[in-house]
Amino acid sequence: MIVRSYDEIAPVEWGNGTSHRLLTESDGMGFTVCETLVRQGTTSALQYRRHLEACYCIGGSGEVVTADGERHKIVEGTLYALDKHDAHYLVASDDEDLRLISVFNPPLRGDEKHALSEDGFSQY
Repeated sequence: MIVRSYDEIAPVEWGNGTSHRLLTESDGMGFTVCETLVRQGTTSALQYRRHLEACYCIGGSGEVVTADGERHKIVEGTLYALDKHDAHYLVASDDEDLRLISVFNPPLRGDEKHALSEDGFSQY
């Protein structure tokens, strides 16, 4: 049995926020669970080409925007799943951080960080 708490995990600075990787590849579960903070007022262009990801909002608000501009409001209690390795923009509201529980399959190593730039979608 694996038991660990948020406070025991050193956060990874991923670009526009932090990620506490609670389960990673080395745990042998076949998936990763993270608590992710997206800083208020930020927009992150993201795409996971080697992982599927589902995110459940546990606090704050924002939007997930498809590469072709379709907007989806994210508030506490909303889940979105990137089931086709979707390129997307993750946007935190201007007045509060966005907090998500993220699940990745296959699992992350745990040290991945985004290379956010103006010229494309960051991936890992």
